[in-house]
Amino acid sequence: MARKKKQETSSGGNAPWLNTFADLMNLLLCFFVLLFAMSTIDAEKFEQISISLANTFGIFDGGKTAIGEGQLVSDGMTQLNNLDEYYSNMGEDNRQTETETPGEYDPTSQEDTEEEQENIETLNQAMEKIEAEMEKVSEQMYDQLAELTTEYNLGDYVELSIDPEYQFVQLSLKGNILYDSGNAEIKEDAQPILSRIGDVLQKFEGFAIEIEGHTDNVPMNSSTYKDNNWLSSARALNAAEFLIENKNLNPAKIKYSGRGEYDPLTSNATAEGRAKNRRIEIKIFNELSGK
Repeated sequence: MARKKKQETSSGGNAPWLNTFADLMNLLLCFFVLLFAMSTIDAEKFEQISISLANTFGIFDGGKTAIGEGQLVSDGMTQLNNLDEYYSNMGEDNRQTETETPGEYDPTSQEDTEEEQENIETLNQAMEKIEAEMEKVSEQMYDQLAELTTEYNLGDYVELSIDPEYQFVQLSLKGNILYDSGNAEIKEDAQPILSRIGDVLQKFEGFAIEIEGHTDNVPMNSSTYKDNNWLSSARALNAAEFLIENKNLNPAKIKYSGRGEYDPLTSNATAEGRAKNRRIEIKIFNELSGK
């Protein structure tokens, strides 16, 4: 009697369905890689998510970092919703840019525009109030300064003015009052004048004061100062040191600089114009100027 051929038993490693399953997994992997490549990732937020998950579910102390408010464990649903929203919105900005059509009405955009306009109007109103207050303070300082210069007999030596933006009031002295031509040393007969100016500045204790030196555009012919920038800077520094040493003005509140020939009041074409451009300016900043 012929023996019946033994039926082959299929093993798990050779099951035909495994090939189909493997192909399906490969396709899914490619699909998710493609989605990931098309998305835009916020690196900072992704890092926060990673840290939050690691701190909560990993081997580190839990609940240290979370997205938005609270800890991941205590605000679990909120945090998970944030996480879900983040992944759902990956690449959304790019898709919106690609799908938006010109001229399409967007009510949300209209609301944002109205809100921005309201913010701008509020900001403008606040700036107008600040400017009005600065103008008021500067005018009060100017009036006080005018009274003081009269009291100390400085009317023949200084000119007063207010900054157009109302940040400071200014005393201006002609350069030949304090210095000889091409020199930065304060003349001996000018020291009493500068001393009385110091008496005036003492009335503005606590205010920021800036001393600027200015020259004409005539080239320097001196072995002491390389050019007009050096000369104007030395004049401003010497004036500041005189006021600090003799009138005990606060050095931290006094700045000094040289502008050379680069900020003239008038043309240097005439001797009168050059004489006007050679000057020392002392600016007293009001408390609202931010100085």
